[in-house]
Amino acid sequence: MISNENFCATLAERSIDFVAGVPCSYFSGPIERLTREGRYLAASNEGAALAAAAGAAVEGRRSAVIAQNSGLGNLVNPLTSLTETYGIPVVVFMSLRGWPDPMQDEPQHAVMGTSTHQILDAVGVPHVTMPATATDLGSVLDEAEVFLAARKSVFVLAQKGAVEQHRASGAATEAAGLRRVDVLRAVEPLLEGAAVVSTTGYTSRELFGVTGSKSHFYMQGSMGHAAAFGLGVALRSPHVPVVVLDGDGAAIMHLGTMSSVGAAAPANFVHLVFDNGSYESTGGQATTSRSTDFAGVARAAGYASARLCCTVGEVMDALGAALRGAGPHLVVARVESGGVSAFSRATAAMSTSDIREGFAERLRSEERLRDS
Repeated sequence: MISNENFCATLAERSIDFVAGVPCSYFSGPIERLTREGRYLAASNEGAALAAAAGAAVEGRRSAVIAQNSGLGNLVNPLTSLTETYGIPVVVFMSLRGWPDPMQDEPQHAVMGTSTHQILDAVGVPHVTMPATATDLGSVLDEAEVFLAARKSVFVLAQKGAVEQHRASGAATEAAGLRRVDVLRAVEPLLEGAAVVSTTGYTSRELFGVTGSKSHFYMQGSMGHAAAFGLGVALRSPHVPVVVLDGDGAAIMHLGTMSSVGAAAPANFVHLVFDNGSYESTGGQATTSRSTDFAGVARAAGYASARLCCTVGEVMDALGAALRGAGPHLVVARVESGGVSAFSRATAAMSTSDIREGFAERLRSEERLRDS
């Protein structure tokens, strides 16, 4: 295992003084340390991280990106049309979720886990693999150096356990003491009759743990896309209330979806964002939500209403009103970061096919009720 000290010191020795990224638990140690040292940019998504790193490196300096392979798709556009096209070399440290054995990881990592190397080969981008037995980042970067010298970006693919991990302390919010799980318990009766989509991470775990429902759509993976998925549902099933349970980090990752929601203006769409200022399930790193006014963004994007809530009662009032009135509506719940979740993933009890079919049947049954 490569220690955090070795990882960060080696970056400094190689003059890599700008690192941008999206949290991954495999790199939680370096991210925490680099953040503390002021050397890390928390990017909205993987593609933005690579673009920022390219900007930092365009004059000839060194830069790097940290991400996990589930977000490789977000990286491909700037990788193929920016860094490779303009010859701006960047080191990309990427975790290998779902590799070498996808059965040892969660189902959302299976496809990318077995395809990461082939995708990079297909676009002609060099890569080196950092095994769990690695102890020194310097020897790994020695392999990468030949590609950087040729003005080629290079991926350092990290196997689980290759880098020391460290969980960051939870971010403080204005609603200290308000827990997401308590909000979910309180609003459960309000969700009856609605089609519920929950974002990846602990929100889906807690929703399943609290409700035990087999008719909600628990989105594992696809971070940042719960709102877009819910928007598609709402537009095709206009008579069924659609409630999207989102997270601050996920909402920021593809914030432009809020503009699409406002433009499409589905009256049956309710967007509930739990804002705890952290990426809980990837190591507790801070998001940029403290400088983001979600309610202001929603109003500017065309939502019918947007409300910030700091108590269970406020959330219940806002959600109840949203379900009664024509939307789209945004409800932001300021909650505290709860650390490691005590709840299991929905896929511990159901397959992804079960989740899909259970949710589809909920839509069909609600539509039948309204047609009868």
